Amino acid sequence: MLAHGGMQIQIRQTKAALEGLNCEVEHLRWWDEAQTGDIIHCFARMPPYLIEYAHQKGIKVVLSELLAVQGSRSKAQLWRQRLMMRVLGRLLPQSLLMPFRWRAYQLADACTALTSWEGWLMSYLFDAPTGRVHVVPNGVETEFLQSRPAERGKWLVCTATITTRKRVLELARAAALARTPLWVIGKPYGESDPYAQEFMRVVAANREFVRFEGPVQDRSRLAMIYRSARGFVLWSSSESLSLSALEAAACECPLLLSDLPWARSVFADQASYCPARADEPRAAAVLRAFYDAAPNLRIPARPGSWKEVAVLLVALYQKLLAGGAR
Repeated sequence: MLAHGGMQIQIRQTKAALEGLNCEVEHLRWWDEAQTGDIIHCFARMPPYLIEYAHQKGIKVVLSELLAVQGSRSKAQLWRQRLMMRVLGRLLPQSLLMPFRWRAYQLADACTALTSWEGWLMSYLFDAPTGRVHVVPNGVETEFLQSRPAERGKWLVCTATITTRKRVLELARAAALARTPLWVIGKPYGESDPYAQEFMRVVAANREFVRFEGPVQDRSRLAMIYRSARGFVLWSSSESLSLSALEAAACECPLLLSDLPWARSVFADQASYCPARADEPRAAAVLRAFYDAAPNLRIPARPGSWKEVAVLLVALYQKLLAGGAR
């Protein structure tokens, strides 16, 4: 939870958008027994015993967990995981299963998923009742939705944390191999991270084709970068609904994404795809083909705003408080 990234933005923007609809929102003060509320919306897998305590106090519970790792597994891997969970659930006492918090999905009054794929996973893996699972995607800030068209330049852009899961190092190597201009925007979780240090060495050795200037905090400037980019690239090995991909889509930027279920379920034929576990020569070929085709590729559909997300959540909250769930 100390990591920067999409989840941090999701929580902050959701809170602000709900407040914009006159919904009273507070961060949970776990140390304050006098705090009152109708609903706890937890952006994680809440411990089952805490859900039970909330219910004893008459508080509804909504879970919103990112299933990036599970959502990037094959159907065969998911089947094996599901089988293992069922076997362990029958053989082991609940005291040993508590750290996994699997029962949270069965106890929660509602679960929200960013994509239909993750919604299916909540029921398939964790036995969340299908009637309690709701798809509520991330939104996009107005700086991106209201950005103006600009002339496309030569750079592909990748906005991502410099970490193993995002495969930014491998993408930089592929770009150098394909002699394709790539601009990486982001920062590592820690400057001493060996993966980030190797990425910086690749950047230093390939400055003609790989550009890196760290993170861009100004959202309006980031929108203009998307607007002037030749295309957007995200080659993660696992992912939920990528906020940066939605931001790029809002700026009408062609997309090249890892060929993972979340991306197919959201963008379908509105994006190009690269195998998530391709080697660097294969990725280089895909990257170059995308670069050459980008000016003529289909523009992705406009994503929703955070206000539209808040409207969906308020409707769900009202349903819960009216006794329409469980």
